[in-house]
Amino acid sequence: MYVAAVLFVFISLTATSQADHHLHPCHSPNMTGTMIVMTMKGEIRGYGAFTYDSMGKKLRFRSNDSLNFNTTLSVDLLMFFEEGIFYEIDSKNQTCEKKALQCRLHPLDIPDDAKFHSTITSGNPFIEGEGIKINVWSGSLMDKKGHYSMSATMGCLPISSLYFTEPSSFIVSNFDVEYEIKDPELLAVPSFCQGQPLEETPEGTVNSFLNEFI
Repeated sequence: MYVAAVLFVFISLTATSQADHHLHPCHSPNMTGTMIVMTMKGEIRGYGAFTYDSMGKKLRFRSNDSLNFNTTLSVDLLMFFEEGIFYEIDSKNQTCEKKALQCRLHPLDIPDDAKFHSTITSGNPFIEGEGIKINVWSGSLMDKKGHYSMSATMGCLPISSLYFTEPSSFIVSNFDVEYEIKDPELLAVPSFCQGQPLEETPEGTVNSFLNEFI
């Protein structure tokens, strides 16, 4: 996995553009799938199922220990990017924390201000089933304290996102993706979280999807 991440960085930085530099960022469709969050050193920080509502800009991600995959964090996140809030959920104990989102960047949608970098081809274009064209986008993280590189298919299915920050850099990959919301209830606030007050954000803290894994 670590080698694959490094190879992706190399391709992203060296690929020759094959598309219009005035290409505008696309927006992902509704999706259900699996996501893995890993440091560039190969440490898996999260692995689990996600559900994404592209119109409502809602994301549920659950990194579940029962998936028999060693992770350093176990999280259950319900994020409302339009409203700028999210919930950290503990279904076992039926508790949650409601927090403000200072940064709404996440790995399932290309930001409107992302810059087109290049179009690359994954695999052999002369072999049936290979030769998938991928658009690569890049941009700066909040407060210019890092940058990102995101890859998506021509149909705007996000494949991988690289986040270069201090002190850690991450790669987020998606697979087994289906273009539908299989369980809409996952995007609803659990009954035991309803009415939860918004927690005060400590000075200097930037809440975001990525920061949940740092």
